[in-house]
Amino acid sequence: MRNVIVGQSGGPTAVINSSLLGVYKTAKDRGAKIVYGMVHGIKGLLDGQVADLSERLRTELDMDLLKRTPSSFLGSCRYKLPDVLGNEELYKKIFAYLDKLEIDAFFYIGGNDSMDTIKKLTDFGAITSSPIRFIGVPKTIDNDLAITDHTPGYGSAAKYIAATTKEIIRDGLVYDYPVVSVMEIMGRNAGWLTAATALAKGEDCEGVDEIYLPEKVFDLDYFLANVGKKLKENRSMVIAVSEGIKVADGRYVCELADHVDYTDMFGHKQLAGTARFLAAKVAEKYGVKTRAIELSSLQRCASHITSRVDVTEAYNVGGAAVKAAFEGMTGQVITLKRISDDPYMCITEPADVHIIANVEKKVPLEWITRDGTYVKPELVHYIRPLIQAEITPLWVDGLPRHIRLKNPKMRD
Repeated sequence: MRNVIVGQSGGPTAVINSSLLGVYKTAKDRGAKIVYGMVHGIKGLLDGQVADLSERLRTELDMDLLKRTPSSFLGSCRYKLPDVLGNEELYKKIFAYLDKLEIDAFFYIGGNDSMDTIKKLTDFGAITSSPIRFIGVPKTIDNDLAITDHTPGYGSAAKYIAATTKEIIRDGLVYDYPVVSVMEIMGRNAGWLTAATALAKGEDCEGVDEIYLPEKVFDLDYFLANVGKKLKENRSMVIAVSEGIKVADGRYVCELADHVDYTDMFGHKQLAGTARFLAAKVAEKYGVKTRAIELSSLQRCASHITSRVDVTEAYNVGGAAVKAAFEGMTGQVITLKRISDDPYMCITEPADVHIIANVEKKVPLEWITRDGTYVKPELVHYIRPLIQAEITPLWVDGLPRHIRLKNPKMRD
């Protein structure tokens, strides 16, 4: 094989660069001459923003730092490739540029929207009989990709959320008067991240009081009544809510307070303010101190508390993607298949991108309590193996050391 190219797309994670490293090292080990990186994903590729990764990853220390660096080393994008029909010239431009770089395999690390990119490129490649192989590498803290048991990035985000939840609970119980803290956690249509707050409960922690996921319709009156019952006990509360919870008429809870203006090119509304709205409602109705806590991007960039399981699996899916391409596969996404819970074990398997792209995996309703205020033990059992062990940052002057892409050389 001559050269390969890899890109990162969508929202970053704490371990997305481990997948990048898995692609880079495996491709070099298998004889690829040059491993190119798309700077800012497919959008950067269209602008000729491509870097030779070997110019930055020169030493074992560089690669070790890459594994410990959060966010997307190559930069990311939220760019939706249009449908092939009617846009053939755009696809011809992409394929001509890939041919110019002598690319034999194309790897894209991302979530649902990124797998849509792989699907469209695969389909155009089939139409034009291109020999380039296209492989998707799964990534998303949302854990909403179909087929795969879970996605790299989710375990570390869940670990951060669970650990932070324990700390918020301890802080909230310090006073001799009730405080209601509402934690807002990412999750537009799937509540996997918010469900991770259930891990906080244990012999040293009371756990969160209520958990609300977008898989269930949110009833504001029911929510306020539940809070009122517990406040009668003069107790502090911590409540976890997904940013994407909706009321019966389909509106996001955050839209009840603020008009959401920003929508990205995939049609996703920017969601924020759910915790602020609910905390304000509780304060207004009951006259108690409230806090709105938005974990926001902290959930996906906390590399100081990554899961070693997550780091390892992220690296493995990158390597498996290269293996699949070198064996002649195309139009595939590497998935994780859980083959054992005790001891926990996952293997990698390729799956057809056409059955994964644009399909959203939600939390099964049977893992949520009937009243929609908590999750069941089966969900906790599913998540817990994914947060195990840690990978220690390389500390310099009291802070974790990272690596970044410096002034990449652009190619015409």
